[in-house]
Amino acid sequence: MVNGMGPGGGMGGWGMLRSLRNGDEVTAHRVTRRGVRRVVEFARPYRRDIAVFLVTVVFAAVIGVATPVLAGDVINAISKGGSDAGSLVIRLALVIAGLAVVDALLSLAQRWYSARIGEGIILNLRTRVYDHVQRMPLQFFTRTQTGALVSRINNDVTGAQRAFTSTLSGVVSNIIQLVLTAAVMFTLSWQITALSLVLLPIFIIPARRVGKRLAEITRESYDLDAKMNATMTERFGVAGALLVKLFGRPDVEARRFGDRAERVRDIGIQSAMYSRTFFVAMLLVASLAQALTYGLGGWLAVRGNVSAGTVVTLALLLTRLYGPLTALSNVRVDVMSALVSFDRVFEVLDLTPSIAERPDAVAIPRGAGRLEFRDVRFRYPSAAEVSLASLEDVAALDRTVNEPVLRGVSFTVEPGQMVALVGPSGAGKSTTSMLVSRVYDVTDGQVRVGGVDVRNATAESLRDAIGVVTQDSHLFHETIAENLRYAKPDASDDELWAALRGAQVEELVRELPDGLDTMVGERGYRFSGGEKQRIAIARLLLKAPSIVILDEATAHLDSESEAAVQRALSVALSGRTALVIAHRLSTVREADQILVMDHGRVVERGRHDELVAVGGLYAELYRTQFAVADSPAPYADAVGPEPVITVPRPDYDPV
Repeated sequence: MVNGMGPGGGMGGWGMLRSLRNGDEVTAHRVTRRGVRRVVEFARPYRRDIAVFLVTVVFAAVIGVATPVLAGDVINAISKGGSDAGSLVIRLALVIAGLAVVDALLSLAQRWYSARIGEGIILNLRTRVYDHVQRMPLQFFTRTQTGALVSRINNDVTGAQRAFTSTLSGVVSNIIQLVLTAAVMFTLSWQITALSLVLLPIFIIPARRVGKRLAEITRESYDLDAKMNATMTERFGVAGALLVKLFGRPDVEARRFGDRAERVRDIGIQSAMYSRTFFVAMLLVASLAQALTYGLGGWLAVRGNVSAGTVVTLALLLTRLYGPLTALSNVRVDVMSALVSFDRVFEVLDLTPSIAERPDAVAIPRGAGRLEFRDVRFRYPSAAEVSLASLEDVAALDRTVNEPVLRGVSFTVEPGQMVALVGPSGAGKSTTSMLVSRVYDVTDGQVRVGGVDVRNATAESLRDAIGVVTQDSHLFHETIAENLRYAKPDASDDELWAALRGAQVEELVRELPDGLDTMVGERGYRFSGGEKQRIAIARLLLKAPSIVILDEATAHLDSESEAAVQRALSVALSGRTALVIAHRLSTVREADQILVMDHGRVVERGRHDELVAVGGLYAELYRTQFAVADSPAPYADAVGPEPVITVPRPDYDPV
């Protein structure tokens, strides 16, 4: 390799290649003062580290120019001869060696400060984005592509931190090297310097064309990689793997994946050849420029116009002139690439969470069990209110205002009561339950827990007061103990076993080889639906909330599993306020009050017998369910009619 063509020499070949690849994507980006101010403000905590880092970069650049000059002095000392020539050469050699040691130490210092600044920025950006995303409303996650969001936290954050490491150091180092090198070269011989620069366009123009082609195939490669990742994520998940085994065709799946993988292979070969061609061209042009320098310089040296040492110095400095020139010609792309990454991160941070704790929030009284809905109205926010077009992979967000889901819902659940919400699909039952725990906020009206509007309550007190079990309770791919302690991080093992005992699942866990340390698998798929629900109920018991919400908690279970879960629920509901969403009306016969919802309104309310006697919507739903259950069918003939299992009232004593 020609001296100075590597990273230490300022050519920055890989960095320039990256600039050329990204050029088309960022040249249209506009820099705003606000954006620059935000970047500078974000770097403020690292200003001392950045200053020291830049000082090391400056000294390293000066050493990079000084070394070729000293090498030329060595040649001149040898050429002149004399009695002190030997000692002069030794002194110059020692100086060169000393500069090499200093340069090595500066390189280590640069790397340390670069890592400190870069990793610190990555840490701050990632934690801020992660914390911010966690506070976004649920609809944000239902609309957003998970891969796109993860990319913001990983790829864009890394691209943003590059602004303060490679881009910043490259710009400063290249400017200093260019100015010093050009000044020294023109001072030594302006003729040789001018001739050496003649070949620069021969390198830059073809390089840009190569970069454009590289950008095209790189984007195609990224698209294919994204599709393959999406395919693997879907097919390797438990639910996807099961679907493939039941309906998929392995040979077709393998062939489709193989076609994309083959194209990625071909692109990889093309990219490797383009990259190699780029570097070969870079080395070739630099070598030709050196040849011109040696030719013209040697001719001038023979004529006595310049010294031999000057020719050597010019040849060595030439490699440090081409690097900064080519790199700085693309500096705008480097800077814009970093700013684009920052903008993409700020784009997420600028999304205002629609649900946030107010500064003057008050705590819900401990043990409060009264739940009240006062003329509650709600519509789901539009896409433009909660999401980003880039995260949904659409050109523009839908700004259509959604129709109301709830239209004036009012009811009260007294402490210790069980109230059931029933009605046809889409009536607003689950939405109603989500307003209690502030998964969403009401559009109008009030939801009060313990006499406190949930919008005015502290997040911690609301979280402690409410416990929820859904029809598909999620378990993280961690141990049983870790999943349980998600509700109470400081819970002891004895408390975990007590919760499992209350959830009717202690015996199962004790029989497992690893007990509480058993990994539950992705989404808890190592357990059956009923077992997973009972572990979720144990988590709720450990939390010990005063209000329990059951959202179709037994909807997808077989009769035996449902019976086990119902026994666990009898413990969970004992002495607590309960809001139960049920599809099977047979499960809520003993509720203190049944609210029948339709089109976002409570259209009927009362006890089971009263509602059946009225002959309204509830009676119709009830008759329809039992007519289906009583109709002859192969399943009914095989397993018998559906058992009638009721959720016990809160005052039921399971013992």
